[in-house]
Amino acid sequence: MNYTNYLYIAIRAAVDAGKSIMDIYTCPDSGFGVELKKDNSPLTRADKAANEIIVKALSSTPFPILSEEGKMIPYKERSKWKTLWIVDPLDGTKEFIKRNGEFTVNIALVVDHNPVLGVVFIPVRKELYFSSESIGAYKLAGIDYSNRFSMDELIREAIRLPLSRGHQGIVVVSSRSHQTDETLAYIDNLCKKGQPVTRINSGSSLKICLVAEGSADVYPRFAPTMEWDTAAGHAIAKAAGCEIYHIDEKTPLRYNKQILTNQWFIVKPIYSKY
Repeated sequence: MNYTNYLYIAIRAAVDAGKSIMDIYTCPDSGFGVELKKDNSPLTRADKAANEIIVKALSSTPFPILSEEGKMIPYKERSKWKTLWIVDPLDGTKEFIKRNGEFTVNIALVVDHNPVLGVVFIPVRKELYFSSESIGAYKLAGIDYSNRFSMDELIREAIRLPLSRGHQGIVVVSSRSHQTDETLAYIDNLCKKGQPVTRINSGSSLKICLVAEGSADVYPRFAPTMEWDTAAGHAIAKAAGCEIYHIDEKTPLRYNKQILTNQWFIVKPIYSKY
């Protein structure tokens, strides 16, 4: 089945959610309304506003929605879902609160445990990554919140991924907020391979997108993540010739599992020599 018809709905939802996030982000005097969830992760007014917009938009499709900020659905019910949306309305809430701009809106369509369509939108930069299995992966800069763009216009103006990998040596992207000893050991091991290693830090699903576009060669993640943190970026990475593997570097991540926590993983091009 061709799911590209649903891509525009997801893109429009992500951009509209991004606008609502920016309305709150650019008016800090009104407060972000920060509260802590049961796992001690932060939740803001922006998370809630973005989630409401996305859920309303995706509800026009025939597929159920699994959102970080939505009601948690028992696995007995979810296990019957062949196709579903997986959503993080504001990935990188800590980065949002820090006001460093490195937060995203993530929307993925998952079929038989595999992401087939992905949208990652960076509200501060007005940058959009999007993909589906049938059209490939793209990046578009300079989204105009007031422009009711069409799908054809988006593809025509976007750049097909991956971009040329013109940098020297190995570029490793790692988490800005979740460094671990295992990650440092992995990077140290890369340094022993005889090529210069450049390390960059970033927040949210931007890290996956940097590998997908070719700005980075590998992203090791040896710390907890959830399915909604990676599903959209995973779809984009796959469409750009990359993959998200377990640490065995052979087995791809799967989605709508009974336990929604991801295993540790590595993002890299499929034919990477690293």
